Amino acid sequence: MANTIGGSDVSLLLDPQIRDWVLFPITLVMVLVGVLRVNVVQLLQSTSKRQRKDVVRESRAVVRAGALRQTAQHSPLPPAFFLPMARQLATNLEEGTFLKEKPKDTTQGPTAPPNPLSDPAAMEGMMSGMKTQMVMMVPQMVIMGWINFFFQGFVLINLPFPLPATSGFKSLLQRGIQTPDMDVRWVSSLSWYFLNFFGLNGLLRLLVGGDEGIVDPMASMTPMMPNGPGAPDPAKAHKAEAENVRFAESVYSWVGDGLETRVLSRYGMK
Repeated sequence: MANTIGGSDVSLLLDPQIRDWVLFPITLVMVLVGVLRVNVVQLLQSTSKRQRKDVVRESRAVVRAGALRQTAQHSPLPPAFFLPMARQLATNLEEGTFLKEKPKDTTQGPTAPPNPLSDPAAMEGMMSGMKTQMVMMVPQMVIMGWINFFFQGFVLINLPFPLPATSGFKSLLQRGIQTPDMDVRWVSSLSWYFLNFFGLNGLLRLLVGGDEGIVDPMASMTPMMPNGPGAPDPAKAHKAEAENVRFAESVYSWVGDGLETRVLSRYGMK
């Protein structure tokens, strides 16, 4: 049946053939291309070499510190374990123990930044990232051109939930339709493409059975930055994380504090 929406003086009817020959085909093509893209990314990632031990240790140290400080409040670790672990970890981060390259002496004056092209591991990471970006971008450019050529200006679906009638939502959902008075819940063909592009990762995880090969669309649109002047400094990141761990010590609390009193109070045996 045709979908109808009533306004103050207009009613909009959608031909069921738009659903059958535009909405469903665009969705099906996006899903199939997404599955194919995941398989191609998996093939590209399977050829990558294992990372060196010092590189993994440098990155995992920040992850470990973050996990420790995030559990500082109501921590399952008693003070005899948490506090020495946090202090030792903060000291190691401040001293650069986990860095693959020790911090250089800054008293000798500024030194030239290292050339990222001289590091084979950095070059391999850049090439892998560029391949992933190409796998993401090329199919999407083809699909966008296909939709613009055949389905430009089509209204496909009416969202079943209310949305704020702001210019941001209208430009997002009604891209390619010059109707300023249309309800914001109506979605154009090009907007449906963008909604599928940014929202299909959950369905792809179910279809491929895991996260391997799933690429965040926003991350794929971010340019790769080598370990050069524009990349974050690992030494600064470790020192910043050390400060966060020091702060976590001041807000630390053990989940077992007053456990006996809470149990007796709960069962009326206080």
